[in-house]
Amino acid sequence: MTNLDWFAQILLAGIFLIAGLGKVFIFHHQTDSGQSGMSSGSLELTRKAVYFIAMLEIAAALALIVPIRLWRPEVLPLLAASGLALLMVAAGIYRHRRGESTVPIVALFLLTLFVIIGHVV
Repeated sequence: MTNLDWFAQILLAGIFLIAGLGKVFIFHHQTDSGQSGMSSGSLELTRKAVYFIAMLEIAAALALIVPIRLWRPEVLPLLAASGLALLMVAAGIYRHRRGESTVPIVALFLLTLFVIIGHVV
């Protein structure tokens, strides 16, 4: 891996770590204050679904940057980036159905693909 690959991997981990922690704390604060949380029209995420997505994002972010030697060193970050790519596809579909912009999701998806390609090549 080159320095650019490492930078992209650390950037991706940082983005998803902050996003996951933000989902946990902001959603908790919004639902406690009486707001409905992440909802729009008929498409609504439950508290459990938001926490599950947040935990997936946090776990994948940590798997990208923490050197865990369970398998070969390149396998765990590759699996984490692949999981994040699938999560971004699902998030893109969800946001499109809600009528929201999917541009940030596509950008994160392309960044995850860059990290995946960096590990494969």
